[in-house]
Amino acid sequence: MRFTAPMPHIAVARLWFEANSFAPETTPLDAFQGREWVAGDAARQQFRGTATELGGLDAFLAERPDWRATILRCTAAQPGGPMTDAAFATWWEEVAAGLAAQRYDGVYLSLHGACLTETDPEADLTILRLARGIIGPDTPMVASFDFHANISPQVAGLLDGASAYRSYPHTDMADAAWRALRLLEMRLQGRRLHAGIAKLPRVLHSFHMRSAEGPMAEVWSIAQAMENPQLPDASIFGGFAWGDSPWAGPTAFCWADSAEEARGAARALVREMQARIARFAVALPPPDLALRTALAAPPGLVALLDPADNPLSGGACDTPGLLRALLEAGPPVETVFAFLHDPAAVEAARAAGAGGAITRDLCARTTNAFGPPVPFTGIVERLTDGRFRNHGPMEAGTRVELGPTAVLRAGALRVIVTSRKEAAVDPGFFVLHGIELSGVRLLANKAKNHFRAAFTERCSAIIECDTPGPAALDLAGLPFRHVPRARLHAVRDGG
Repeated sequence: MRFTAPMPHIAVARLWFEANSFAPETTPLDAFQGREWVAGDAARQQFRGTATELGGLDAFLAERPDWRATILRCTAAQPGGPMTDAAFATWWEEVAAGLAAQRYDGVYLSLHGACLTETDPEADLTILRLARGIIGPDTPMVASFDFHANISPQVAGLLDGASAYRSYPHTDMADAAWRALRLLEMRLQGRRLHAGIAKLPRVLHSFHMRSAEGPMAEVWSIAQAMENPQLPDASIFGGFAWGDSPWAGPTAFCWADSAEEARGAARALVREMQARIARFAVALPPPDLALRTALAAPPGLVALLDPADNPLSGGACDTPGLLRALLEAGPPVETVFAFLHDPAAVEAARAAGAGGAITRDLCARTTNAFGPPVPFTGIVERLTDGRFRNHGPMEAGTRVELGPTAVLRAGALRVIVTSRKEAAVDPGFFVLHGIELSGVRLLANKAKNHFRAAFTERCSAIIECDTPGPAALDLAGLPFRHVPRARLHAVRDGG
């Protein structure tokens, strides 16, 4: 087979954003511009060698010196409330102009799959439709997606190939980009693949979807065993439970030489998920009981996680449940609370200065829907500029900008407050704040599964608790508008 062009010229664009429909604030343009807002050669240079999609793109192109890539606007923001319509329009108008500027041999889009805006509950599908409208029906287009994508069946008719992360925590972002680009290469060589999509008509929590163990790990293993030269990609998606999208929930997405084989593989994988549905059920203790369990755990660092306000599930890092339990208990061991997104608290700490006293309410800055503020009195232990690089393995090598931050101390409890919302799931976060984790007994963190990538081996125990928050355990108690109620998984039973 031969390339349709002797030196393929592809366009690349990226919008990576997971939207929580129940978060108290929308996500504006500056949240994207402050985290990732790159284009052109600068995108390759900035992400070269990193465990990201753009790092994977750079490595793929480095092995194909005859390929050319025009990298249009690439952006990402931490999960949060719906993307503002204005932010989406700013990104898309620039990408649309780039796609229309010339004819490309192919297009690669790095998407999340669970993006939604203030008015669009299927923003990723909208992107694919708009892009296809510009490039026409004959230009090959592929995409990579996050494992938590809420995939619409209509995506199959818009793409020529797609792949998803195969690890959770997501340490294989670069590999997902590589797989999608390899499917694009196959198409440019003249091979036409067919898509098969099947949906599990439920919305499931992601607590038990880790790739190292559990029911989804077993389905991942089955999917990879299915792959062969005639079926080069079998991807599964857990979906994002807190994204109120019409097609929220698990998906199997397969690509094969025949449509029948692709559809059959996708249906088989959904049957495997259905067979394990009872094992996705979740029950978590309240924070006071979880704290007692944590303090009784084996010696070493113990993590106490608050997944309902996990920033990587769109949490605001502002709910009071866990911090209130810690302050009321007065933990008798060195404890770190990570973290609160509270720019005003940071400013107050900077005004007090290192060593200065600080008294103020913490939490419930954005809303008191999840509980009232928590009174805090202590000292300012440390101030930082908020800059570090991820140690990994997740997004290893990438720069992180927290804005100015502060460490507040009250007795044995230290509370980290930040100006920007970036998850505390990398060791570099704690190095920045002068915290030697070997001297910490209890690490209370607004986090869930991604935390485990770097900390499973560091912790003697990891304990999760149930608190009110925008990523709350009880899905049936949230005001879904687009997801049929019948799809909402009963949290504390087997479904």
